[in-house]
Amino acid sequence: MKKNLIWLIAAFILTALNVGAQKVSPTLTYIDKDGNPHDTLCIEDGQAPVDVTFHANPSDMGDLTPSYEWHFYKKDGTEVGNKELFVRYEEETQYTFTESGSYTIILKTILDSEGTQLDDETITVFIADSYLEFPNAFSPNNGDELNNIFKAKRHKSLVSFHAYIINRWGQKLYDWTDPDGGWDGKYKGKDVKDGVYFLLCKARGADGKEYNIRKDVNLLRKFVEGGRTGGTN
Repeated sequence: MKKNLIWLIAAFILTALNVGAQKVSPTLTYIDKDGNPHDTLCIEDGQAPVDVTFHANPSDMGDLTPSYEWHFYKKDGTEVGNKELFVRYEEETQYTFTESGSYTIILKTILDSEGTQLDDETITVFIADSYLEFPNAFSPNNGDELNNIFKAKRHKSLVSFHAYIINRWGQKLYDWTDPDGGWDGKYKGKDVKDGVYFLLCKARGADGKEYNIRKDVNLLRKFVEGGRTGGTN
């Protein structure tokens, strides 16, 4: 009898110690444009499109089987402030951000059938506005290993992209759909002549901005940084 009483007291103490011990520690994971993985609490300067996985990370739940609600909000610039987009109900959920803006994701955790809840937890995601800029010239195969590819000088948060290189007769020499890609100054594997070519680029940003870029591209194989010339005359 005394032994049973001791066990009951011990069980009561353990239960008392565990009251309120349940918690969630939400985080998010994603891979940036450079291929680097991130496991963090927020995104402060993200580029769209970006696939993000949200993790509740529950702990000390014991025999409880919690349910989860991820409420996704986007700041809309009105007096209301945030517009609710949707709700997800998994312990771990994924979403692809394709629009720029400021997002708030609130995790609600319900512990039991009586509706007992933990305190709400918040994660923030900021997706930057877009931009796209190209240089005027490039110098492939000139020996300095610099500026060998004609590509975007700066770009951010582009959700669609298609660029073309055209010669003076309107013939397409090359095209690419990856903003990080570019033209190496070749056509069908052979170097084209130095001279002026033409860029056409159509793109759309995560902020809805449409890009329709048309500009000259100067191909200068004998130019090197510092104003010197390379190659043979």
